[in-house]
Amino acid sequence: MKLIKTLIALLGIAITFASILVGAVYYGLTEPLNIQSDQRFEVKKGASSIAIGNQLADRGWIMHPFLTRVAARLDQSIVPKVGIYKLTPDMNLMDVMVLLDAGETISYSITLLEGKTYKQYLATMANAGNIEMTLQGLASDEIAQKIGLDVASPEGMLFANTYRYHDGDTDLDIFMQANRLLQATLEREWKNKANGLPYRTPYEALIMASIIEKETGTPEERPLVARVFVSRLERGMRLQTDPTVIYGMGDEYNGNITRQDLRTHTPYNTYRIDGLPPTPIANVGYEAIHAALHPGETDALYFVAKGDGSHVFSNTLREHNRAVKSYQLKRKEDYRSSPSQ
Repeated sequence: MKLIKTLIALLGIAITFASILVGAVYYGLTEPLNIQSDQRFEVKKGASSIAIGNQLADRGWIMHPFLTRVAARLDQSIVPKVGIYKLTPDMNLMDVMVLLDAGETISYSITLLEGKTYKQYLATMANAGNIEMTLQGLASDEIAQKIGLDVASPEGMLFANTYRYHDGDTDLDIFMQANRLLQATLEREWKNKANGLPYRTPYEALIMASIIEKETGTPEERPLVARVFVSRLERGMRLQTDPTVIYGMGDEYNGNITRQDLRTHTPYNTYRIDGLPPTPIANVGYEAIHAALHPGETDALYFVAKGDGSHVFSNTLREHNRAVKSYQLKRKEDYRSSPSQ
C-alpha cells in the first residue's frame, strides 16, 4: 500500500513536471521575438534547425536555441529554405519556422520603363544596388546568347514591366523574366492581330511597336501613329521617323538632329532606308504591341509633335508642312515632344 502511494506521488510529480515542461516549451515557441523593429535573417545552405536556433539565440532574439528543433519535430514537414527573411516584432518562434519553411524570402521590385533600351535597363538595375550585375560590358550578341534569344540583340526583347526579385538574383535572371513575358505577350497579340498588316513575322511587329513607343507616350495616339506607319509601308513610303535616326547615331547623339544626320546612312536611318530598321529601337509594354497589331483608323500619312506631348496628324504633305511651320519652327520654351512622366 505504501509502495502504491509512493508510485502515485511520483506519477503526480512527473505529470506536474511534464506540464511545466510543456508549458515552458509552448511559451518559448509562442512568445514574441526579442526584437524592437524589423530584422533581416539569413538562412545559409545546409543550416540545420539547431544551427538556426543558435543564430537566433546569439543575437538575443530567443532564449532557448533547442526550441527550433522542437518546432521542427512538432511539424515534420518544416524544412528551412535558403534565403534572407524579414522578421517582425509581432512574430514568435513558431511563426519564424513556418516562414522559413515557406521560403518567403525578402523580395524587392524594379520597374523597367517603356521606351528605354536594354543598356538603360542595366543602368537601372546597377543603381538598385542589390542585383548581381553579370551582363555589363558584354556585347549585345553575347547578352542575347545568354538570354537564349534567336536574334542577335536583346533590344526590344524585354517586356517593360515591374518585376520582383530577391537578394542574390542577377541582371540575367530579371532579363530572362522580362523576355518570357515579352514572348508570351507578343505570341498572344500576334494570334489575334488585325488582317492585312505588312509584317512578315512577330519580330517585325515588335520593331514597329518600338517605333510607336518612341514616337508617342500618349495612349490614345498609339493606334493612330501605328496606322500612319502601316499606311506608309503599304504605299512603299519611307517611315522617316526621328527616333530610329537617333538610335542609329548611338553615343554620337547630343540632343539634336542635324540635316547631315538625316543624310547619313545607317541601318536605322529611316530617311535613307526602305521599310523597317533591322531591330527594335527600345523595349515596350503591352500598349505599343497592341497598337502595332491593331492600328487605328485614319487617312493621315504624316504627324508632327505639337510641343505639349500630343501630335497633329495630316493627310497631305501640304497640311503637314503647315503644321511643321506652326509647331516646329516656332517652338515655345516649354516645348516637349512627349508627355511628361
